[in-house]
Amino acid sequence: MTIRLPDAQGRLRTYEPRTEPLAVTPGTPFTSRTVFSAAHVVADPYADVSPDAPAAVDWDATLAFRRHLWSHGLGVAEAMDTAQRGMGLDWAGAAELIRRSAAEAKAAGGRIACGAGTDQITGGTLAGIRAAYEEQLAVVEDAGAQVILMASRALAATATGPEDYLEVYGHLLRQCAEPVVLHWLGPMFDPALEGYWGATDLDAATDTFLEVIAAHPDKVDGVKVSLLDARRETDLRRRLPHGVRCYTGDDFHYPELIAGDDQGFSHALLGVFDPLGPLAAQAVRVLDTGDVTGFRALLDPTVALSRHLFQPPTRFYKTGVVLLAWLAGHQSHFTMVGGLQSARSLPHLARAYELADGLGLFPDPGLAEERMKNLLSLYGVSR
Repeated sequence: MTIRLPDAQGRLRTYEPRTEPLAVTPGTPFTSRTVFSAAHVVADPYADVSPDAPAAVDWDATLAFRRHLWSHGLGVAEAMDTAQRGMGLDWAGAAELIRRSAAEAKAAGGRIACGAGTDQITGGTLAGIRAAYEEQLAVVEDAGAQVILMASRALAATATGPEDYLEVYGHLLRQCAEPVVLHWLGPMFDPALEGYWGATDLDAATDTFLEVIAAHPDKVDGVKVSLLDARRETDLRRRLPHGVRCYTGDDFHYPELIAGDDQGFSHALLGVFDPLGPLAAQAVRVLDTGDVTGFRALLDPTVALSRHLFQPPTRFYKTGVVLLAWLAGHQSHFTMVGGLQSARSLPHLARAYELADGLGLFPDPGLAEERMKNLLSLYGVSR
């Protein structure tokens, strides 16, 4: 069996898919690292909605995908940017997602942490931003989930300097019932977050970030860093107070950051672990035995796929994530909330299929091939 795939120059070439998937089995949670997969949402393909309308979600398929992740021992990071938060999923939809997923986690015995931000507002005063955060914190805590305190577009637009971040985050951390994960999402993931922590200079921003943590170390479980800069993350990790974890959100350098060095390691909260879930889980179980070489042997080959999915404009990586979920049989269609299935080119999607197939990520390679051929035919590529 072969399939014709377009390359970046628009030429068709023949690719021979693999016939057997990678052998992976579900398993228990990990012992050496805490690992979350940020999970996507499945759109309702039959909903009569426009791209700028509130999201129509297929709740059964969305929750089934979370059970898939939990079955492999992964935690779920819910209502994050991978779920198209702020790119198709509004706060009302996110709140419903949090409530439903947290209830499902309780029933399944799975670990869950949920994003609390300010996306019900677009700007305003610092008092208004604090109130928006508090509303979302209440939803997450009432659902029984751990809080991920997300970066705020409204705060980035309103703050006049580092002192505003110190005031807002200090106010929020003092009232959180349990330790939270602080979320630092770089502008490559969301351009509206440029200059977060009160400075475009990342060294100055890091100092403010660490000042927030140092003032409330008992309220910070860890930090989620998505700057795509391994050296900067390692330096930050070494400066964290004792007991505060670093969760890598670096979808370019995650194998080396999770493996760590003689001075420490990163845990993980990654969007790429949505499509990589079973393989990533297998790799971390190898790491649990102390076999760093075996861990790297499994996870290093996945970096080419991740770098492809997260190539600029990085914020559109969700399109490739949902494509792979469809090809893997986790959902019946390639439709996204907000119409975001159109955000990547056909050559980009074809390359994502090829790289994922090469890794053995598709439980049924024949199904993935047939679905990819159907997609190609919509673009005029004959069989």
